[in-house]
Amino acid sequence: MSAFNYSTIFTKGGPVMWLLLLFGLVALIIFIERALFLHRSQIRSTEFLGGIKNLLQKQRLMEALTLCEETPGPVAKIVKAGLRHATEDEPAMRFAIQEAAIVELPVLERRVSALAAIAQIAPLFGLLGTLLGMLKTFWLFNQGGNYATPAVLAGGMYQALLTAAAGLAVAIPAHLARHFLAGRVRTLVQDMEWAGSELQRFLLHDYRSGAGEKK
Repeated sequence: MSAFNYSTIFTKGGPVMWLLLLFGLVALIIFIERALFLHRSQIRSTEFLGGIKNLLQKQRLMEALTLCEETPGPVAKIVKAGLRHATEDEPAMRFAIQEAAIVELPVLERRVSALAAIAQIAPLFGLLGTLLGMLKTFWLFNQGGNYATPAVLAGGMYQALLTAAAGLAVAIPAHLARHFLAGRVRTLVQDMEWAGSELQRFLLHDYRSGAGEKK
C-alpha cells in the first residue's frame, strides 16, 4: 500500500481548502503574536508594587514614576496613573486609575476576537466545501449515466470529506487558542484591579501619613 500523499489534499479538496489554509495561518500568526505580547505584559505584580511602596516610603516619587516607565505591561501603567495623582483626593485618584485601565483593556483584547471569528467561520467554509463536493459528485453521476464509475465519483467525495475535516482542524485549535488568550487577559485584568486598589489604599493612608510625619 502506498503512503498517503499529503500534497494531494489541497488538489482534491478544491479551492475551499486554500481558504481554510489561509484562515489557519492567520490564526497561528495572531496566536503567536498575542501570546508573546501577553507574556511580555505579565510581571510579578506583588514584587513590582512592593518596590514602588518602598520608594514611596522614602518619599522618592520621581524614582517610582521612572520605575513605572521602565517596566512593561498594563500594571505598571495603572500604577503610574495613580502615582501621577498621588497628592489629589480619592475620587480624582480613582478616576485616573480607572481611565488608565479603560485605555489598557482594549490593547490586551486586541485581535483575540479575530480568533473567535475564525473558529466560528472555519466550519462553515468546511460545510460549504462539503456541499460543493456533493454537488460535484451528483453532477458527475448525472453526466456518467449508467457508466459512472467509483473512480470518477471519488473526486467529489474527496472534496466533501476533506473540506469538512479541514474546517474542524482549523476551528478547534483556533477555539482553544482563543480561550487560552482570554484566560491570560483575565489574569492581567485581575492584576490590574489588585494593583490599582492596593496602590490607592497605600497612597491614601500610608504614603500621606508618612509624608505628614516628615513635615
